[in-house]
Amino acid sequence: MPSIKPLLDEYGVIHEAMKILPEELKLNFLEALAELEDNECHRTRTFPKTRLHKVMGIKQAIYRADIDKISGWRIHLQYIEGKIHLKDIIGGQKHDNVIEVIKSKKDRYD
Repeated sequence: MPSIKPLLDEYGVIHEAMKILPEELKLNFLEALAELEDNECHRTRTFPKTRLHKVMGIKQAIYRADIDKISGWRIHLQYIEGKIHLKDIIGGQKHDNVIEVIKSKKDRYD
């Protein structure tokens, strides 16, 4: 059985995603969460679905994961004590202004 990386959602990102995501992206969101939970992806640092990467230009270690590359929907997350903490879901029209989005909700990020 594959090892699962703990995923915490203290800001209700999953609930928010199900409310605001277009219907055709909801399955993509669940697939992205499944890839993020898969410890094998973290061990090999291979994230073909989400293209997980660190946000550059900001002091904190904040990561972005694609829900869908073309539409621009993203998940922001942080690693705290070996666990994944979901921080925000970002709509396609806002994903290019990543630093402004993070600063606007700076109380969410450690």
